[in-house]
Amino acid sequence: MLDGMERAPSRAMLKAVGFTDADLRRPLIGIANTWIEVMPCNVHLRRLAERVKAGVRAAGGTPIEFNTIAVSDGIAMGTEGMKASLVSREVVADSIELVARGHSFDGVVALSGCDKTIPGTVMALVRLDLPSLMLYGGSIAPGRFDGHDVTIQDVFEAVGACAAGRMSLKDLRRLEDQACPGPGACGGQFTANTMALAVEVLGISPMGSASVPAMDPFKDDVAFDAGTLAVEVLRRGLRPSRIITRQALENAIAAVASTGGSTNSVLHLLAIAREARVPLALDDFDRISGRTPLLADLKPWGRYVAHDLYRAGGVALVAKRLLEAGRLHPRAMTVTGRTIGEHARRATETPGQTVVRPVRRPLKRHGGLVVLRGNLAPEGCVVKITGHEPTRFTGPAKVFDSEEAAFTAVQRQRVRSGDVVVVRYEGPRGGPGMREMLGVTAAIVGRGLGHSVALVTDGRFSGATRGLMAGHVAPEAAAGGPLALVRAGDRITFNVAARRLDVKLTAAELAARARRWRPPAARYRTGVMAKYAQSVSSASDGAVTGAWLPPRTVRAARQARRRPRHALVRR
Repeated sequence: MLDGMERAPSRAMLKAVGFTDADLRRPLIGIANTWIEVMPCNVHLRRLAERVKAGVRAAGGTPIEFNTIAVSDGIAMGTEGMKASLVSREVVADSIELVARGHSFDGVVALSGCDKTIPGTVMALVRLDLPSLMLYGGSIAPGRFDGHDVTIQDVFEAVGACAAGRMSLKDLRRLEDQACPGPGACGGQFTANTMALAVEVLGISPMGSASVPAMDPFKDDVAFDAGTLAVEVLRRGLRPSRIITRQALENAIAAVASTGGSTNSVLHLLAIAREARVPLALDDFDRISGRTPLLADLKPWGRYVAHDLYRAGGVALVAKRLLEAGRLHPRAMTVTGRTIGEHARRATETPGQTVVRPVRRPLKRHGGLVVLRGNLAPEGCVVKITGHEPTRFTGPAKVFDSEEAAFTAVQRQRVRSGDVVVVRYEGPRGGPGMREMLGVTAAIVGRGLGHSVALVTDGRFSGATRGLMAGHVAPEAAAGGPLALVRAGDRITFNVAARRLDVKLTAAELAARARRWRPPAARYRTGVMAKYAQSVSSASDGAVTGAWLPPRTVRAARQARRRPRHALVRR
């Protein structure tokens, strides 16, 4: 891109921006920033990007910052805008890939904050396979309301409580004013913090970086160190293809299971595995979760938030517990050049902390991720079980063809104890975009029905969702899956122990209904949503888009790739 007489025009353009000949002789490190002004999760990333760039310069590189998009789940939740959320994961990945390829960067540091920017940035790094790393912006501080810590989850559930007359509008407004005190991603072990933990244990984020809260003064030092590490990673030629392996993905799944993390991790880790061409299936999550103890007492079902985990010892402490439990592949490489086992052994634990239990005293003997199959979910669905919800449930179906219809029914008390709420045509293709259902699930909990109502959907859930809720049902209704055939009053049974989700209909009855079923009209006919609906895969495959090369072809392409332009000299 820059070497030789014929590249003078390229150098001239970069000099117009302010780069010097000395800058252009150094390795170019792209700084992919997901900064956006619309949400607290990412609003502070401009500050962190400056520290990352300072670190790159100090280590002998030239940083070049560029931006990409982000969509706030918390703001869009329960609206048509929420359909853009999962789609944004693909756009984040695509846009970072395009900028890095288009300008021949030598390495990349990607900054993430909210839910979809974390997997989106990692997917891009895997595609590029340049020496690179991801830095998470950190968690928001908990709010304080009537003397106790609160998160955005409390606000969503308070909406249901207010509608039920269990909370006043005045108190709801007070909670709204105090729940989110500043920058950072949602504070519980919701999707952002779940994925940040998973990606750090996966090895593509520096160990010790994710847990540091967004506004902790030490976060600036973490960002500077990430910049210096990026140049060192380039010097060593350490690429994502050496880090994101089958063992590393199993480590990430175990970390999610041990902390009661979000069901969205299933969707995103499957997508990352697809990008890395590493075989990973839905049942792997159930298998790994089933043998991994639940050790972290974190919201949405537990007592503590991400700040508490940081003070207790952070992600490294979780890795240490997994190592002690024999549930960590210790030789998996990380971006720091150390193995995950080395980091786990070096972890420090705050004396007297109660956030992460000892292995001998787990909260539960198994993790929270469970995969069910049955005649209602032949390709599987995902449930999060933390011990506070029933594990066997049968009830009549209350069927809704959109999230809005289900939410209205809950708010108007048309959903009653014993019902199984069915929300369909909200899958990756049918939505399109596979909306999260926190508005509906939080309204159910807020009305006091969290233990007496179950929910089934081909959409997905926020990490803040709790209760007996089955998401990611596949095949989805829009693809003619059995969920499309359910009628009001059909009896649906959850049997977690048997890993079954069934509707009380014979195969012949389902076949007869299928012959009469007709797919609904597409909700979007033009634009990005229509393109996404036409190309997206099943949730059981990670809801990914794009054409895939055979693994052998990918390996050959990686081996043929040129080495970096710069012969870096160690400082």
